[in-house]
Amino acid sequence: MTDTLAPTAGAVARTRAVVRFVEPGSMVDCASCGRQVKFSARAKVKQVISNVYVDGRWARVEHHHLDCYESSGRPHGDADDTQPFRSRRRSGSAA
Repeated sequence: MTDTLAPTAGAVARTRAVVRFVEPGSMVDCASCGRQVKFSARAKVKQVISNVYVDGRWARVEHHHLDCYESSGRPHGDADDTQPFRSRRRSGSAA
């Protein structure tokens, strides 16, 4: 059985960005505006999370408000919003 997420020989890791909901307890600052990326129960606030690679090596994670990411010219390319959002429901808890 092969791992489909494993990098192929000669592949270079590159920066990518994804759109995710801001989760409760988020304590990160927006890399664009410097303000905190805050959770809001009423408005399902989204953020852009980027794994940043420099010369093929992981360097850092950046968080952006979705609007800030767009207004800053998408510094890490188009953010992937097609991946499913994971359920935060714990296993063994009543549904």
